[in-house]
Amino acid sequence: MAEAATPNEIDYASLLCSRLCHDLLSPVGALNNGIELLADETDPRMREQCLALLAESARTTAGKLKFFRLAFGAAGGFGEAIAVHEIRTALEGMFPPGGKLTLDWLIDGEALPKPAAKLLLNLALMTGESLPRGGTLTLGSEQRGNVVEIVVRGEGPKLTFAPELRASFAPEAAGEPVTTRTATSYLIRALVAQAGGQLALSGPDDPFLMFGASLPV
Repeated sequence: MAEAATPNEIDYASLLCSRLCHDLLSPVGALNNGIELLADETDPRMREQCLALLAESARTTAGKLKFFRLAFGAAGGFGEAIAVHEIRTALEGMFPPGGKLTLDWLIDGEALPKPAAKLLLNLALMTGESLPRGGTLTLGSEQRGNVVEIVVRGEGPKLTFAPELRASFAPEAAGEPVTTRTATSYLIRALVAQAGGQLALSGPDDPFLMFGASLPV
């Protein structure tokens, strides 16, 4: 597998910050709107609705921040492994239960090495975002000897995986500039390359999107 392109560290940090700001803008904006409405509203029923809006926006913001901490951050405090229930909680912060996307868990063991956990989260993020109308996101992982194997599969009524994203996983993409859209795929490739692992991607004509990875531990 070819090594990932190495963007300027400041440029990549800027791309990642842009991604975080984009994803947090909506729930934080809803919090601001709810506070403004609550300040001017005197009707008890409307105030109750404002409080419900604030609570939902706060849950969404907190859930996304937890996901970003594990998927993009240093995940300090977790040691060398991250508990599976922490990974699931983080993913449910990004794709809440009862939403358009159903999470199907086939993960063996109680914890994953930190690089494998970060890889799983980023693969799940990319796959989940390729199902704008919802569907099923299946996550599987097991350790065989000194190798962790990961499978992430997405299937739904509308699969949208841009050619630009697919091309970002091709070997020749190693020398291409990293953009806001391909920042996640760069991180995925970098995690795999750093661990000396392997990454596979389903074909463009398949009715599903599936990633398979193996990481030595």
